[in-house]
Amino acid sequence: MSVSDAAGAHEPAEPPGAPGAAAGERLGRARGGPSEPGGLLDVLGVAAAVLDAQGRIVLWSPQAQQLFGWSAEEALGRFAAPLLVAEEHVDLILAVFARVMTEGGTWAGVFPVRHKDGSTRPVEFRNMRLQDRHGDWFALGLATDEAVLRGVERDLALSVRLVAQSPIGLAVLDSDLRYVLVNPALERIDALPADQHLGRTVREALPFLDVEAVESAMRQVLASGTALVDQFTVGRTRAAPEAEHAWRASYFRLEDPAGRVIGLATSVVDVTDQHRAATEATAARRRLALIARASVRIGTTLDLDRTARELADFVVADRPGLADIAAVDVLDSVLTRRQAAGAPAGTPAEAAPRTFRALAVAASHPDEEAVRAADPTGEIASYGADRLVTRCVTGGRPVLVPRVRAADLPHIARSPQAAAVLARAGLHSYLAVPLIARGEVLGALDLKRTRNPLPFDEDDVLLAGELAARAAVAIDNARWYQSQRHAALTLQRHLLPHQPPQPVGLTVAYRYQPAAAAGEVGGDWFDVIPASGERTALVVGDVMGSGINAAATMGQLRTATRTLAGLDLDPAEVLHHLDRITQGLEETIATCVYAVLDPHRGRLRIATAGHLPPVLVGTGRAPLLLELPTGAPLGVGGVPFEATTLGLAPEDRLVLYTDGLVETRDQAIDERLRTLLDLLAGPRLALEPTCDRLLTALRHPDDPDDVALLIAQVEPVGPVGPVGPVEPRESGAPGAPGEPGE
Repeated sequence: MSVSDAAGAHEPAEPPGAPGAAAGERLGRARGGPSEPGGLLDVLGVAAAVLDAQGRIVLWSPQAQQLFGWSAEEALGRFAAPLLVAEEHVDLILAVFARVMTEGGTWAGVFPVRHKDGSTRPVEFRNMRLQDRHGDWFALGLATDEAVLRGVERDLALSVRLVAQSPIGLAVLDSDLRYVLVNPALERIDALPADQHLGRTVREALPFLDVEAVESAMRQVLASGTALVDQFTVGRTRAAPEAEHAWRASYFRLEDPAGRVIGLATSVVDVTDQHRAATEATAARRRLALIARASVRIGTTLDLDRTARELADFVVADRPGLADIAAVDVLDSVLTRRQAAGAPAGTPAEAAPRTFRALAVAASHPDEEAVRAADPTGEIASYGADRLVTRCVTGGRPVLVPRVRAADLPHIARSPQAAAVLARAGLHSYLAVPLIARGEVLGALDLKRTRNPLPFDEDDVLLAGELAARAAVAIDNARWYQSQRHAALTLQRHLLPHQPPQPVGLTVAYRYQPAAAAGEVGGDWFDVIPASGERTALVVGDVMGSGINAAATMGQLRTATRTLAGLDLDPAEVLHHLDRITQGLEETIATCVYAVLDPHRGRLRIATAGHLPPVLVGTGRAPLLLELPTGAPLGVGGVPFEATTLGLAPEDRLVLYTDGLVETRDQAIDERLRTLLDLLAGPRLALEPTCDRLLTALRHPDDPDDVALLIAQVEPVGPVGPVGPVEPRESGAPGAPGEPGE
C-alpha cells in the first residue's frame, strides 16, 4: 500500500500552481471567508506520525523530526517501538499499541522517548486508530514535548484565573472589534452579562458610551500597534442611567507568535469614585475661589444698602452665576431694633408672619423678566408662614426647591401677579438661605434660576450658605455702624444749637456736616452765645476722637463754654478754665477758638487752643489768615493762652471752621488753606451761599471727618471803633473799664 493510501489522501488532483486551494476554499466557506491560521500549534510543535498495523512508520511529519531527531528518510519503514523506546519499555509500548489497534480506542499519556542523540525526554501522546477506504487499519500518533505543553498549560491556567478573578474589567475583541471574551469584572462594570457582549461591537453592546471616541481609539491601536493607556471616558450605564460613571480604559493589540494581528485586548477600571472625588475637589476649589473673591467684593463699605447690593450683584455675576435672580431681604425688626410684631395668641412661632425690607435685587441679564416679580428695593412687606422665605428665616435653615412646580409658585412669589410673571420667565429652581451673623437671623438671600438649566443642588446650598454667612457679617457690621452713626448724629444735633440767635451787630450763618463713616461722627461743634453789653461770643471746637463718646464730650465742653461765657471772662481765661475741665475728662483732647465781638466798639477779642487760624474777610481787601498765638490743645494742661484784640469794620467777616473743612490725606494743609482763601476772595455772596460754596468746593461725600463752619459778618450799630488790627496783649493785662481783660 502506498503512503497516500495509508493517509486516506485519494482526492482529486489540485489545479497546477494552487496547492491546497481546494482545502482552503472549503475552509473559507465553512468560516465565512479566508482567515489566517492561529499560532498555538506552532508553539506546541505538535508532531504527527502514522504507523501501519505492524507498527512500521509510514508517515512522518517535519515536527516529528524536530521532536525526535530522526528525518523522514531515517524513520519511514522502520518499526517505531525499537526506534523511539528504550529496550526495557518496548513490551509496554507494544501492549498499548495492540490495545489501540484491536479495541479501536485511544490512548493518552506521557511516555519517555529516546531521541536520536541518545537522550531521553518525556513526551505527551495522543494515539488513535485510523481506517482507510480499503478497510486497512493504521495508528495515528500526535506528540509534543511535555515541558512545552506544561508551560503552555500553566500560562493558560494563570491567564484564565487572572482574567476570571481580576477586579479590572478585561475583554478581548477580534479584528472586527467584536467581543470574543469578557471577564466577570467587566460584566459588573458595564452592568451587562457576558452573553450580551459576545459577538457584538461596542456600539451595539454599550450605546450609552461615547462610542465614536472608543472605537476610534481601538482602530488606532489595531492599525499602529501602539498601546493607548488610561483613556478617560465618562458615561452612564443601563443599570443606573441617572448617575454619571467614569472609567479609564487601556487598549493593546494582540498578535500571535508569528506576528499576525488577531484582535485587541482592553482593560477597564471603574474610577467613578475618584472622578466624583476630583469633581467635588474641583467644586470645592471653585467655592473657595468664589468665597475669596466675595471677601474682597462684598462689604467694601459700612453702608448697609451698598453691602446688600454687592452681595446680590456678586451672586449673579459669573457666567453661569450661582443664580439668575438674587434678592437680599432683611427683617425689618433687625433694622429698627424693634421686636417683630407678635402673632395672635396661641399661634406657634413658626406660624407667625414676618416683615421684610427689600435691600437689593440683581439679575444676570438686564432683560430678565423675573426681576419684576421681586419686591422693589426699599419696600416693606409682610409674609405669612407659608412663604418659603419666611420658613427660611424662622427656621434659620436653607429652603431648597430643586424643581419648581406650579403649586410652589404661590409660596415663592409675593403675589398672584408675581407668580404669573415667574411662570412666564421659566422659574424652575429656587433656593433661600438665611443671613445669620453672631447667632442672629438678619434676613435671607433669595435665589432663582430661569436661564441656567441646572437645578440647585446640595453643592449650591453649601456655596450659597458660605456666601450668605460671610455677607451676613458685613451686613451686620454695616447695620451696627449705621445704628451708631444715627445715635451719634442724633446726640450731636441735639447738643448743637438748633437756631443760634441773630445777635446785635452781627449776622451769622453756620453749617455742620457729619463724616461719611459712621465711626467718625461726633466731635465738632460751634456756638453763638449772647454776652453782656450786647456783645457776642463765637465758638468753634473739635474734640479729638469719634463716635458717641466724642459727641458726649463735645456736649460737656459746649455746656461749660456757655457757662463761662456768662461770667464776662477774657477769651484766654475761658480757654484756661476749659483746659482744666478737659483734663478732668478721661483721655480727652480738644481744639477750640473763642472770640468775643463788641459791635459798638468794633473790637474783637480772640484766643485759640491748638485750632486752625480763622480767616478775616474785609471789604476791598484780600482774605487774611489771622496770625494768632496757637496755644496748646485743651486737655494738655500747664500752657498759658494768649488773647488778641482786632478791630473790625462793618461788613467784615470772620470765618471759623474745624479741620474737617481743609485737611485731606492727599494734599498739604498749606495748599488747602490757600484754596480756602481763594474761594473767599471770589465774588462776594451772602453768608448762606458762601457756606454752601465752601462745603461744595472743599468737601467730598466720602470725607472721613466731620466739619463745623461758622461765618459772622459785622453789621453797623452805634458808634464804630477803630478799624484795623490792634496789637495783641497778654491775657489779664489791664484794659479799659467794662472790657474783660482790657
